[in-house]
This record gives sequence, C-alpha cells and structure tokens, in this order.
Amino acid sequence: MASAFDPLEHLRSPQAPEFDVFLQGIVFLDIIFTGLGAMPRGGEEVWADGMGSCPGGIANLAVASSRLGLRTSLGAAFGDDDYGEFCWRTLAEQENVDLSRSRRYAGWHSPVTVSIAVDHDRSMVTHGHDAPECATEMIGRPPRSRAVLTELHPGVPLADTWAAQARADGSLVFADVGFDATGTWDAGVLEQLALCHAFLPNALEAMAYTRTPTPQDALYALADRVPLAVVTNGQFGALAIDAMTGEEAHVPALRVAAIDPTGAGDVFTAAMALGTLAQWPLPQRLAFAALCSALAVQEVGGSLAAPGWGDIAHWWHEVRDGSGIQDAYRTSLQRRYAFLQEIVPDIPQGAVHRAAATIARLSDA
Repeated sequence: MASAFDPLEHLRSPQAPEFDVFLQGIVFLDIIFTGLGAMPRGGEEVWADGMGSCPGGIANLAVASSRLGLRTSLGAAFGDDDYGEFCWRTLAEQENVDLSRSRRYAGWHSPVTVSIAVDHDRSMVTHGHDAPECATEMIGRPPRSRAVLTELHPGVPLADTWAAQARADGSLVFADVGFDATGTWDAGVLEQLALCHAFLPNALEAMAYTRTPTPQDALYALADRVPLAVVTNGQFGALAIDAMTGEEAHVPALRVAAIDPTGAGDVFTAAMALGTLAQWPLPQRLAFAALCSALAVQEVGGSLAAPGWGDIAHWWHEVRDGSGIQDAYRTSLQRRYAFLQEIVPDIPQGAVHRAAATIARLSDA
C-alpha cells in the first residue's frame, strides 16, 4: 500500500518531534442525518436522504489533521462499550490517529450525538456523562509535537493544563473558544492568549469577547494579544494578521452548495495549523483553510467530511484544467490557488480521500 502524502516531508529529521499535532477532548459517536426539508413536528416521522456515522467531537479535529498529512496524536477517554470500540478502531486503524495518550474506561458510557442538517444549519441531541478523569491527569506529559490544538475555557487557566506543559516543550499552541450560552462572554478568557501562538474564533465569538462592533475590529483587538489572529466569518470568508511575519490577509468564501456545516471549523483550524507549520505565506494559509472547509461542507458533516490531499488535488486540477466558462470567478480561483500547483501538480500517490461511509464501512484512506 502506498504511503500517505506528506506535506511536511521537507521538515522531517531524526531530531524533530514525533508528532506534528497533539490534541485532547471528548470523542462522541456522531450519527448524522441530512437531506431533510424540515424538522419533524410532534408525532411525525420523516425520512432523511443521507446518513453517516463516525467519531465526532474532538475526533473531527483529529481526523481533519490526519487526513491533511499531519502526524496526529489524541488524548481522549473512550468507553468500553461498542460505541467506544467503534470510535477507537476507526481513529486508530482507518484514520491513522495515535491513541497512546488515550485510555479506555470500564463502565463509562460513550457520549452520543445525533445531528440533523436542515436548511444549511444543524440541530443536535446529545447524551453523555462527565469525563471519568481529569484530562491533564490522564495525559501526563504530552508527547513532543510541533503544535497542540486546544480550546479555551472560562475559569480554567491554560497555565494549569497539559497545554502549558506542551508549550514549555516547544509546541505552538493553536486555540479556539466555544460559544458562550450564558451570554457572559467573559473577557478574562483572552488573558490566556499570552500562552498561545494562534487564536481562531468565529466572528460572533471574536466580537463578543473583544466587545467590538465588526469582525475587522475584533481581529485588530486579538492581534494585540496573540501572534497569529484569525477570524472566520462564514459566507464572508476569513481574515487574519500574523505579527511574526508582518502579514495581513483576507480571503472570500468559495461558492459551494453546502450540505452540512458540522466540523467545518475543525477542518479550517487543521488547515491553518498545517500551513503555519509548513511556513506558507499568510494569504496561502488562509486560502487553503477556506478551501478545505468549503470541501467539507459539501459532504455529510463531522469527521466523514474532512478532505484529504486526494480531494484537494482533484479540486485543483478541475479548477486548473476543467472545461466550462472562464469567467472572472474561475480566474480568481486559479490565481488565488496557483500555489497548489507546486504542492500537488499531480494526484499524489497514496493521497487520502475522504470517507463516504457509515458505521459499517471503511473509507479508502
């Protein structure tokens, strides 16, 4: 079997960290339904056109990273039930995610989420229990990695977590933050950015935490706190400032028919981490992340939708060579993504393609 395409091959050496990315979080079994015209009303049964089952939660980010060729390690709790066994097997055997810092816990019920995509949005129902052990205690000393991907939480200082140890060992910390359902948007969370290399909130989160009126203003406020500030803005694209390189960039969103947005943010984060580790210019990093998330939303969501280099290469070759009208939009794509020609001039041997599977099947990764 051909080895997977490695976009960081030029950086490999015996002295380099064992992993490119380490991350921690909760793994859910995701069951995803798509193709519904509307949510069911009381007592009504509706049939979905599409369905997929896959590891979800932090697994979305782990799979997105691994499919892009990043050597990925995950620290997570797994139940000893069939759901946990399926998620463990899929991540370790199909998606090539290292689970040496993960643990299986007897009697702990695996969390489950049912996600329903309707009208370009999603609704979810989740069942789960508290994690059986503190993440920092479970992981111990994180493995050496080029970067760690983590989420900031109010009241949980990053300095007290495994991520601070990873940073001390040389990892770049890429951080995100979740939606605050309380509406408090505690600005104290931003103090944790002192330990981060990159921060990648969406526009709503960025404006709420920085108390600013526009995504651009939020970006400037964040760029005063963290070397790489990125704000994603849905259909309006994404914007970023890299203080390390002195670059500022904005890219528009791609025109795609979105099926399910689940996991698109995770794909974006993984792609930005890859571009940063590969030392690409900021406009290329931002464009690449926008492309990867656009490819993701066209498929059944979650980890199933994360694109691999095979998908990226096919897209580029179609944009570069495909027949059709050569209008201004297509010309813009050819110009914006011309850097892919140096990376994937041909479909790389062993390139990963996304899964198109349910719980009973494996992908062609």
